[in-house]
Amino acid sequence: MTAAEPLDRIWLTRCPVPTASGIAHRLGLLAEEFRRHGVAVAELDDGAPRLARHHLDHGLPGLFREGGSIPALAARAAGAPTRLIGLTWIEERQVILVRRDSGITTPAHLSGRRAALPVHGPEPGAGIMRAMALQGFRGALALAGLDLDAVRFTEVPDAREGLPDWTVNGPLARPWTGIDALARGDVDAVYAKGPAALDHAARTGAVIGIDLDAYDDPACRVNNGTPRPITVHARTLDEHPWAVALFLAQTLHAAAWAAHHRDDVLRLLAQESHGTGDATAAAHRGDFHRRLRPDLSDARLHLLDRQKEFLVSHGFLARDFPLADWIAPHPLHAAEAWVAHR
Repeated sequence: MTAAEPLDRIWLTRCPVPTASGIAHRLGLLAEEFRRHGVAVAELDDGAPRLARHHLDHGLPGLFREGGSIPALAARAAGAPTRLIGLTWIEERQVILVRRDSGITTPAHLSGRRAALPVHGPEPGAGIMRAMALQGFRGALALAGLDLDAVRFTEVPDAREGLPDWTVNGPLARPWTGIDALARGDVDAVYAKGPAALDHAARTGAVIGIDLDAYDDPACRVNNGTPRPITVHARTLDEHPWAVALFLAQTLHAAAWAAHHRDDVLRLLAQESHGTGDATAAAHRGDFHRRLRPDLSDARLHLLDRQKEFLVSHGFLARDFPLADWIAPHPLHAAEAWVAHR
């Protein structure tokens, strides 16, 4: 048996979206607690450029990731040694954007219209925006009893390839693929989500035609960030299970803190998502700050399985795999007991 490698550093990586682990890091909870055990905490972005690829392939021991389900599921399907240790569900204003004069105000109105379908963009993450758009339109169309073939998908270029002239009023931190095409009249509807997309839409005059967050059924919002997996490199879990439990315990602490600090959470999320304060408040409404706590509930696992099945059926995953084989529930149980005891 190979001897366990000493753990002197853990790595964090996450998407620019609201995450409980991101809040735990920004509050210093992770650094403070791990320091007591002689372990440093570093963000993947702080390492050498060669480490950046591990945000998607998860091939770095000591790495914790809370981010989109598409890269997490794709990495696992490709054989990455990861384990699923938690799921979060944070509403972030999933919408179908349209032009003001489009007449699209309900899911049924999408029938026969041109829907933006991002091309496979540059690496890394070539198919993520395309998969998100397909799943977003699937959710919207299902509300009207329609399938994906009810719309006319029109491919649009990746927004990272360049910005249009109207950005002279200031650069966009994260342009959203398809919004430029909507402004030009090339498409009639664009799936979008989050503060940065709302900022981009405001620049072009696009409006929300369908607000998926307004519907009771969470199935219509199953997508890259809902539910959002928390994963860890399997070697770290096997050799240092206490560290995984400690990471989750501090994430639970952050979620508890967030439940009583809504305004502070919004400020942190604006930094995380690269959106303006107004767009962040518009994207994260109501009592979202009380729902950051990770779990592995049957309801969330069922919705993640739906996401996996969708990605498999549309060719975004290299292979299918049993979700049950990926789940490692014990660290979260230990973290919950740890928090309750303290």
